[in-house]
Amino acid sequence: MIWIVVILLVYLFQIVTIVLSEYKHPSKALAWLLILFCFPLIGFVMYYFLAQEYTARRRVRKHETWGEYVNRSELPEISVIHHVQELNNPEMLQHERLFSLISSLSASPITGCNTAEVLTNGQAAFESMLAAIRGAKRHIHMEFYIIRDDAIGTKFQEALIAKAKEGVKVRIIADGVGSIELRRKYVRKLQQAGVEFHWFLPVWVSFFRRRLNYRNHRKIVVIDGEIGFVGGINIGDDYLGLNHKLGFWRDTHLCVEGDGVYALQAVFLHDWSFVKEPPSDRKDLFPEHVCQGREQVKMISSGPDASWDAIQELFFGAVSSARERIWIITPYFIPDSSIRLALKTAAVSGIDVRIIIPGKSDSRIVDWGSLSYVEELMQSGVRFYQYQKGFAHAKAFIMDRALASVGTANLDMRSFFSNFELNAVLFDKQAIDRLEQDFYRDFDDSVEIDYSKFVHRSRGQRAAEALARLLSPLL
Repeated sequence: MIWIVVILLVYLFQIVTIVLSEYKHPSKALAWLLILFCFPLIGFVMYYFLAQEYTARRRVRKHETWGEYVNRSELPEISVIHHVQELNNPEMLQHERLFSLISSLSASPITGCNTAEVLTNGQAAFESMLAAIRGAKRHIHMEFYIIRDDAIGTKFQEALIAKAKEGVKVRIIADGVGSIELRRKYVRKLQQAGVEFHWFLPVWVSFFRRRLNYRNHRKIVVIDGEIGFVGGINIGDDYLGLNHKLGFWRDTHLCVEGDGVYALQAVFLHDWSFVKEPPSDRKDLFPEHVCQGREQVKMISSGPDASWDAIQELFFGAVSSARERIWIITPYFIPDSSIRLALKTAAVSGIDVRIIIPGKSDSRIVDWGSLSYVEELMQSGVRFYQYQKGFAHAKAFIMDRALASVGTANLDMRSFFSNFELNAVLFDKQAIDRLEQDFYRDFDDSVEIDYSKFVHRSRGQRAAEALARLLSPLL
C-alpha cells in the first residue's frame, strides 16, 4: 500500500513540476502532460532533459550580439536608418509603428548601404556561396544546422581545404543534432588542413546539460567580413532536389554585401563564443568597404539566450500591420495562439492572407500538426496552398509592398521559442518584387485547399491531426 502512495506522490510531483514550469505556455504543458500520462516515468525523464528552459534564460551565457562585438567607434562609418522617412520605399510610410518595432528587435540597426540578391533554390545558392569562398582573402566563417558528407558537401570541403592551405582562416560551426550524421572522417580531413571546426551543443554535452532541445538552426556564411549569406539552405544534396522521396527542393537564400554583413558577422561571433574564444582582430572581422548599393537591410536574430522572442514579434507585427496582403511560405506551420489570432484578424479584415505549405512533407506527424490549424484559419478567410512540385522548404514572407523577410525561421513554435534563428528584413521594392515573382510561381506550382472538401476529410485523418496538434508545441 505504501508503494502505491509513494508512486502517486511522485506522479503528482511530476505533474505539478510541469504545470508550474510551463505556466507561460499552456499548450506546451498540455503536450508534456500527455506524454507523462502515456509514459509516466520515461515522460518525466524526457521532460527533465529535453524541455527545461535555458533556466529562465539565465543559465546559458547571454550575449548582446551587436554591442559585444561591434564597437561603432572602432568601425568604419556605416549607414544607419533611424527614421521611417529615410527608407527608400515610400510604402513603409504607412507603417511607422512597425518600423519602430523592427528597429528595436535585436540591437543591430537597419543599415542603408547594401546590395541584396535573392537566390532561389539550391543551385543558385551553392554556386554563389562557392564562388565567394573561392574568392576569400582573409577569412571564411560558416555556420549550418545541417552539413552532409555527400557530393555538394564534398565540393564545399574541397573548396574550404584549398583556402585553408592558402592561409585563409576558416571557421565552421555545425549543430550537434542537425549534423549528427556527418562522419568524423569528413571533419578530420578539414581539421588536418587547418580548418577550425566545432560542434554547437554536441548531443551528449547538451543532453547532460539539459539543452538538447535548443538547436542552432542558423545558416550563415561570411566571407572577409564583406559578403554574407543567410536563408533556408543547408549543405546537402537534398537542397539540389536529389532526395528520392521529396524530389525537387524549393528554397530561398539571400546574398548580402555591405553594412548588413557586420550584423551577420556579429551573430557568427556570438555563436562561436559558445565553442571557443572568438577572434579579436576587429579590422579583419569588420573591414572598411566601399558602398556600392543603397538597399536597406535589417538582421534579426533570436534564440533561447535572448531576452525577447524577436522573430515571433517580427511575424506578429508584420501580420498585424498588413493593409493589403501577407503572403507566407513555410515548410512547418505550427503557429502559437498569438500568430493564429493575428492571421485570423487580418483575414477577417479583408487582408489577402495566403500561406504555402508542403504538399509533400519530410515528417508525417508535423504535416498532420500543420493541417490541424488549417480549418480554423480557413474559416476566417486565410487561403492555404499545398506545394506540389516537390518539397517547399523556403522560409519567407512579404507584407503589402512595404517589406519582406527571408531567413532560417519556420512559422512554428520551435523556431520562435527554442531554436537559434536569423532572419533578414528587406525594405526595397526590387527585393520585394523579386520575392513576389517567386510567390506567383509557387502559387502556380501549388493546389489551393478547397474548404468545402477539406472539412469532409476522414475521421482517421482528423484523429491524426488532433493527436499531432496536442504534441505540436514540441514538434
